[in-house]
Amino acid sequence: MNQEKPMISVIVPVYNTEFYLVRCLDSLLAQTYPNLEILLIDDASTDGSGTICETYAAKDDRLKVIHFPQNKGPSAARNTGICRSQGQYISFVDADDHVEPDLLEKLYTALSQSKADISICGADGIRIKDGPSDTFSGKEAIHCLAHGTPFNLVPWGKLYDARLVKSYPFDDRVFYSEDLLFLYQVLRRARKVCYFPEQLYHYVNRENSQVHSGISERKCTALFVHNQICKDAASHFPEVLPDFQQIALDTNTRMAMFAIESELPCRQLLGYLRRLCKNTRRHISLKALMRCQEKKVAAASVALCAGEIPFYGIALIYKYIKHWRP
Repeated sequence: MNQEKPMISVIVPVYNTEFYLVRCLDSLLAQTYPNLEILLIDDASTDGSGTICETYAAKDDRLKVIHFPQNKGPSAARNTGICRSQGQYISFVDADDHVEPDLLEKLYTALSQSKADISICGADGIRIKDGPSDTFSGKEAIHCLAHGTPFNLVPWGKLYDARLVKSYPFDDRVFYSEDLLFLYQVLRRARKVCYFPEQLYHYVNRENSQVHSGISERKCTALFVHNQICKDAASHFPEVLPDFQQIALDTNTRMAMFAIESELPCRQLLGYLRRLCKNTRRHISLKALMRCQEKKVAAASVALCAGEIPFYGIALIYKYIKHWRP
């Protein structure tokens, strides 16, 4: 193993991804970067994912497998990887995605040449308006995060100084939008962040992933995330507070539609909508509505702000028209 370059720890949370995991692991083992460890955190998978992890680890000592006895969520899985990591730098990869062979090599080169704390590359499979290669201060990177450009709002496709990640790990009480909170915390403390648009990370948008699932108490932890970020931004980054409020509104309206589509008992459904209504009122503003990229999100936010009953009625009418539209 080449000791001239510092070790990179790649942390992969694994949960029921047996149909994608082999491609992911093959892409990581093909990395041109010579000094790495790969930490596979099996979050109590109920399919063959755990067996695949053990099979690969038996063939390559760069892989280490940790099995959770019960499902704890992606934040806890990543934090366990962070605690167990030995690298000077840390990168995250999701088990259903795959990467180019030179991902880590190019992320490290960009980081070291620019003397940055975080380096970021482009990714495909995710909707984002990218931009040219650039370097940002921590404050400028927060502005990028708020605007959703040129880099995405997720932890993967990036290389971090391990000291920064270990000082500000994931909040394991959060199960949805945890990525945004983590990035907000680390970018806020970064001295310099570098970005280049080359698409070295391949994101797989699965229909049965958590992003597309229904409403739940775990998913409602997103409300805590947006409240925390907007509270901090109001004090330290007021110029982009409406952008973070817009992200909160978008999340609330999507979760409200998930709730309606979940076919919950009426009382439980209205309970979720009531909470989302209250949270929408907390974040709605004219500036935030003007930041909405889709008019239907702005309209849905106004409807949700009006109350759970009006929103429910309007949502049913919208679904009916959408279903019967020729």
